[in-house]
Amino acid sequence: MQKLTRRRYTLEYKQEAVRLVGRNFTVAPANTVWVGEMTYIPTREGWLYLAVVLDLFSRRIVGWAMGATIDSALACGALDMAWHSRSAAAGLIFHSDRGSQYASRCYTDLLAGHSIKASMSRKGNCWDNACSETLFGSLKVERLHGMEFNNHREAKDATLEWLLRYNRSRMHSTLRYFSPAQFQQQALASPIALAA
Repeated sequence: MQKLTRRRYTLEYKQEAVRLVGRNFTVAPANTVWVGEMTYIPTREGWLYLAVVLDLFSRRIVGWAMGATIDSALACGALDMAWHSRSAAAGLIFHSDRGSQYASRCYTDLLAGHSIKASMSRKGNCWDNACSETLFGSLKVERLHGMEFNNHREAKDATLEWLLRYNRSRMHSTLRYFSPAQFQQQALASPIALAA
C-alpha cells in the first residue's frame, strides 16, 4: 500500500500563501479588497463553471467568467474583467480559497502584473471566504434552485441576468439594506454618512 501524500498549494516562489484578510469583511474604500470564488451549475450538457470577483466594500460583483472547465483561465478571466472595469486602489488585496486555480503560476503572475497582493483562506476553512460563499448560496436559492438547463447557453443567460440584478437591486443588511450599486452611489455622494 502506498502512502497518501497531500499537496500543499503555495504561491509564486514557493512561499506559503498568506492570509491578509482574515474575517474582516468590512473595508473602505471601494476596490481595496476583492474576494474570488468559483462554483458549478449543472446542465444537461455538463457542468458550467462560474468564477466571480466581489468588491468587499460594496459587495458588488465586479468581475465574472463562465466556462465548461474549472481552470486558472476561468479565474484569470474574472480577475481581468474586474481589473479593466474598476479603478483599483493602490495595495489592492485579492482574497480567495486555496484552490489550485488561485495558486497557479498563471494566476499569481496576473496578480503580480497588476501589483495585487494575494491572500488565501486557511486550509479547509470556508468561513475565511464567507462573503463569496454567501453570494453563491443566494444565487443557488434565488435563481438556480429547481432549474433544469438544457445547455450552457441557457445557464449562462440565467446566471448573467441574476448577477446584473444582484448588483442593481439585491438589498444587503450589511449595506444598511442598500443594493451594491446604491451603496456605492451613496458612498460617492456622502462618504461620511456611510462611515457612521
